[in-house]
Amino acid sequence: MTESMPAEPPHPAKDVTQHVGYLIKRTQAALRGAMDRVLREHGLTVPQYATLELLALHPGMSNADLARATFVTRQSGNVVLQGLQEAGLITRPATADHGRARPAHLTEEGRSRLARVQAAVYAVEERMVTAIPPERMAALLTDLDRIAAALED
Repeated sequence: MTESMPAEPPHPAKDVTQHVGYLIKRTQAALRGAMDRVLREHGLTVPQYATLELLALHPGMSNADLARATFVTRQSGNVVLQGLQEAGLITRPATADHGRARPAHLTEEGRSRLARVQAAVYAVEERMVTAIPPERMAALLTDLDRIAAALED
């Protein structure tokens, strides 16, 4: 039997809690928790909120496009859209004009709910970004984008 050597970490770290991946996950979990708390007061989930934001910017997106953009499966995206439709926040045609895509659009109530919740969500992001010196923000955004691109297939 051969004894395997422990793998070398990709950068100096005392333990796993100092690895980049661990710190990114910790940050993501803290952000998600903070967003969950403020969105709960408005009767929304993070995927529902993200969907409303995206539809405000890009009316008519399909379930598949929204699912990709909100980091959920198509099946979960469809559940999100059904919930938003039942709440009167979006509309979708009953059937697709062509193919299977049923474009979604915000209703007046959807636009109104989004406007009410944005201030609360933006306050969470403000809390987060104030921890970064302003002169480092552009570099952080570039680095995060590079990290994501390096891991995408």
